[in-house]
Amino acid sequence: MKKIKVNLKKIEDRSYDILIGEDILKKIPLDLKKEKPAYSYVIISDSVVASLYGQKLLRAFTSSGLNSHIVSFPAGELHKNRDTKARIEDEMSKLKIGRDSCVIAFGGGVVGDVAGFVSATYNRGIPYIQVPTTLVAAVDSSIGGKTGVDTPHGKNLIGTFYQPWRVYIDVITLRTLHEKEMREGLAEVIKYGVIRDEKLFEYVEKNIDHIFSFNSDALIHIIKSGCEIKGQVVELDEKESNLRKILNFGHTIGHAIENLSDYKISHGEAISIGMVAEGKIALELGFWKLDEFERLVSLFKRTGLPTKPPDSLDLSIMINTMKLDKKARQGKIEMVLPRKIGEMGEVDGNYGIRIEEKLMTRILGSN
Repeated sequence: MKKIKVNLKKIEDRSYDILIGEDILKKIPLDLKKEKPAYSYVIISDSVVASLYGQKLLRAFTSSGLNSHIVSFPAGELHKNRDTKARIEDEMSKLKIGRDSCVIAFGGGVVGDVAGFVSATYNRGIPYIQVPTTLVAAVDSSIGGKTGVDTPHGKNLIGTFYQPWRVYIDVITLRTLHEKEMREGLAEVIKYGVIRDEKLFEYVEKNIDHIFSFNSDALIHIIKSGCEIKGQVVELDEKESNLRKILNFGHTIGHAIENLSDYKISHGEAISIGMVAEGKIALELGFWKLDEFERLVSLFKRTGLPTKPPDSLDLSIMINTMKLDKKARQGKIEMVLPRKIGEMGEVDGNYGIRIEEKLMTRILGSN
């Protein structure tokens, strides 16, 4: 038997900058013209963001002398699927987009996940830039390189880790959001406070009015804090082998609620319900103290976020859906649980903690 070794060991730097500020959309084409990451650019957006900002951004690109196109798809989580990805790729092929191109993911979390996944696979991978326009995307989904689509069986079950070339966050784009959308983004910000930063949690407690009035300083503060936390966690565990699991606090139950509601319950609403339910499990198992749990519930109520799942959801189906969660192991459900505000619990060095179905049924059924 002959043996040949293909040696592919290499050191690859996938670092990138996150730029946060006010009125920075117009600076993006100037940066790209100077740094030249690609020959041409494809702005991928949804129908809502494209109507608000798409043509404006496209004009800024073309007036800067950049070869640019825009491709959009219907807004909403229901369109975060394999069919949408295929339609975008077909459109890019018709436009003769080559490997010397770059995708601009311009929109909320759905756009970022789909456009990032397209970038990871189109022509076996082209660079992409995240330009989030919602608070959820700004503090969470635009950072860390998770891309993917949903299937009828659950959220984000097909995708890849693919880091962006850069992230631009312009807080002015948040001013078109409805209060409901701001609440959903705050669910992720509050999550960061619970898992890693008690000072951020306290800041939200004290500054809710400033945040909902779109005060630029308040928005920049919470976005910067969220990005720093997520960036630090991703640096230490890019592929979610252990530490990165803490970013999923509330998401095991939350994703199941989203899926079973046919996404009528939004991501932010679902994970706020999920954090409360998983917080109750942490209380039951002795990880967390009651006064800190009550602080979380109080903050969600002040923010206007729900804390209880709807009665219409079938518990047995919800638990079976959770078994498809990416953290599940050997068909057993795992969750991450808080030990205190600012710190998550571990068992034998692992953040993923196996939860018995009977306990989940009792906790979820008691709401």
